[in-house]
Formats: sequence, structure tokens, C-alpha cells
Amino acid sequence: MSVVVQRPASRILVIAPNWIGDAVMAQPLLQLLKRDHPDAAIDVLAPAWVAPVLRAMVEVDTVLETPFKHGSLQLRERWRYAKILRQRGYAAAYVLPNTLKFALLPWMAGIKKRVGYKGESRYGLINVMHHDSKPVPRAMVAFYAALASSPAKDLALSFPKPRLEIKPQQIETVLRDMGLSANRLLICLAPGAEFGNAKRWPVSHFSGLAKTILQTHPDAQIVLLGSPKDIDVCKQIKVACPAIFQFAGKTQLDQALALIAASDALVSNDSGLLHIASALNRPVIAIYGPTDPLHAPPFSDVAHSLSLQLACAPCRQRECPLVHHDCMNKLDTEMVWQPLQAILSSHRSTLSALS
Repeated sequence: MSVVVQRPASRILVIAPNWIGDAVMAQPLLQLLKRDHPDAAIDVLAPAWVAPVLRAMVEVDTVLETPFKHGSLQLRERWRYAKILRQRGYAAAYVLPNTLKFALLPWMAGIKKRVGYKGESRYGLINVMHHDSKPVPRAMVAFYAALASSPAKDLALSFPKPRLEIKPQQIETVLRDMGLSANRLLICLAPGAEFGNAKRWPVSHFSGLAKTILQTHPDAQIVLLGSPKDIDVCKQIKVACPAIFQFAGKTQLDQALALIAASDALVSNDSGLLHIASALNRPVIAIYGPTDPLHAPPFSDVAHSLSLQLACAPCRQRECPLVHHDCMNKLDTEMVWQPLQAILSSHRSTLSALS
């Protein structure tokens, strides 16, 4: 008996952002595209460091990893890769980065419908062009989700929440490999911030929070997560509170996804890991200093966005231009512990009711 392979009616290419958090916040666009084109296969083109997040999106058929160096035009290499894209026969391409070089690819590949924002004056390369308001820019999720609709439609669009899914078997494997128990509280701390030091809550505050957690919940497992760039900061927190598990730079992104999916709460700066936890619908406490909590908020059912709303914020600078860094230094441990304590107490109460 011959087997009939069901081919997709069409293929759609989405060129993803280069930042993990932005890629997560672009996920509602995929939900909308799948809703409007249920028989289409959605491929996503992204850097290798973003790929594990995209593989946790059920709408994605194939993740294509970009072979290009970050920040480099590599025009010849783009022509070569465009030939590969042409062979896949895309009906449309959605270009999420605002740079000229990413808009070149679908044009070179001969994809007829090329959707995106004006960005770097990409006239001709983008032929379904959207515009955002510079004085009042859209929040990030709305910014990307709007690309699913006509540019002429009202900007006040409704959109779904970002959504990621991790298989239970993957969670079980990672917990076992990292020496963690599924039967004890698991709290993830994410002290990193790729954007710059201004977004970092101080080391002393993170270590103070960890000590407070362990005073109330001595059996809690507290895990530090981050990239290799966060190792030094996380080591300082580990020195101040040795009972912490220091996994920054020791886990691959897919392992970090599984740990966050298993967690009872995550405390994070405004970073990619925050938005991963939000899309996995884990309880989150998001700490904002130089950035606007309304621009990129968490969407978990249980989410607390903390900001002092100082007169100088949001400055959106990588380093504090006033040097004092009050937006983070003055957001003390107790302000984070209060909502976290409520989350952990609620979790314990639920477990007691089930036992």
C-alpha cells in the first residue's frame, strides 16, 4: 500500500528578530498567520541562538538557521541563500527585523508578497509596507502582530498572548540531568540583561532575595540562569548565597526553556528569559528600570511588573546617564519578595489541597 504524503497548500516565510525576547514577542504573529492560513506551512529563518525558542512554537513547520555573521552584509552569501529559499516556493515573506539586509533575502528569492515595516527605507524590497508611529510606538507584541493584517486597518488590533510549549519528557530529562527534584519548589532567577548594565537589578539585591526565600522555604531550589556573559554576575550571587544552583553559561537554551517551564516562579530583569517564562505561562516577577514595562510586559496569568517610575525613567540607555542607577538600586529586595512570597504561598497551599 502506497503512503500519500500530504503537502502544505503553501509556504510562508517569517524572518525572525535576532533577539530572544523579541522572537518570543513575535510569536502571536505566527498564531494569527496560522489562523488565517491553516493549511500553510510556516518556516522561520533565525540565528542559531534563537532557534530553540522557535522550536517551542507549535505553529512553526521548519526552523531555518541563518548562515550569516551578525552585523555583516555578506551580499554574495545572501544571493546563494536566496536560491535555497526560492526552491522552497514561498507565497509570502514577513520580514520582522527593520534592517535593509534582511529585506534583501525575500526579494532576491523572488517571493512575491513581502511584508514588513519601512525600517531602513526599504521601498521596493518590502511591497506590503507597514508604518509605526515614532512619537507613540506600539508595544512590541502589537508591533509584530499588526503585520498579519492590512496596513490600512486600525492600529488598535487585538492579538493573542505569546505561547511556547515544552514536552513533559524534555522537562523530566533536564531536571534529572541538572540534579533537581520535581517535588520541591523551583525558583529561577535571571540576573542578566543583554541590552546593558542599566537593566540589571544589583547583585546584592538578587543574593538578598535568595537568602530571604531560603529562610522561609529552606527546601527551595533556587537556580541562576543566563548566558556566558552573565557568569561573572551569577558567580557573585553564588558567593553571597552558596545554596544557589549556578547554571548561567552551563545550560543550552533548550535546557533553560525546560527549567523555566518546570519552575514555580521566575524573577528577572527585562530580558529574553523573562519573555520565555511569560510565554510558558509561569508566574513571573519582572524588574524594570531604564525600560518601559508597558512596552514589553509579561503576559503570564500571574505576573508582576515592578518599576519605581522615576522621573528619569524610562531613559532606555545601556548605562545610567546619571550614574546613580536609582531605578534599580532603590527597588529593594522587599518590594520583590512581597509578590514572590504570595506566589510561593499559593503554590504550597495548592499542593497541600491536592495531597
